[in-house]
Amino acid sequence: MAGTLPSTTMRELGIVQAGSAVLEQPARRFDLPAEAEAADCVVEKLFAAVDRVARVHDFAKGVGIAAPQIGIDRCAAVVRPTGTAAAAVVLLNPRIVAESDEVDEQYEGCLSFFDLRGLVPRPLHITVEAATMTGELITADYHHGLARLVAHEVDHLLGKLYTARMRPAVSPIPVEQYRLGGQDWIYQQ
Repeated sequence: MAGTLPSTTMRELGIVQAGSAVLEQPARRFDLPAEAEAADCVVEKLFAAVDRVARVHDFAKGVGIAAPQIGIDRCAAVVRPTGTAAAAVVLLNPRIVAESDEVDEQYEGCLSFFDLRGLVPRPLHITVEAATMTGELITADYHHGLARLVAHEVDHLLGKLYTARMRPAVSPIPVEQYRLGGQDWIYQQ
């Protein structure tokens, strides 16, 4: 795969690339618990996709993927944080219900256009409401890097790419110019 563009590699692994209509529209919500079996199937496919891409790229900051990125127009995403002790996050019909006024700006990548990295402002803390397979609504608080990963995936489910969050005067840079690969985001304690 030497000389292969990262986006080509992601496409070969089944990741839908930018420009596809499924990435540009809000995903359809699940009717839970009635559609629990369908939701479970989508979540399994999402974890399989994460496993595929993790075999070819080391995600020091963690990795997430939303159903539209594998061509499924449903409101589901998964996030696998860094570290072996950190539990994966499953998001069904998620919505951000609160966010901090504190924002920072860090580089993000996206499996759907992996040739670029963009400097994206995001809240340092978010609260997300999501459904369980039984239809129960639960809320969870996410902070720093995990908040960034979760917010990125929630955006995908709304039909937004991270470029929509970038400041107007800032453009994504080619991955070859990005110098922070292989390390976690940095936050003040």
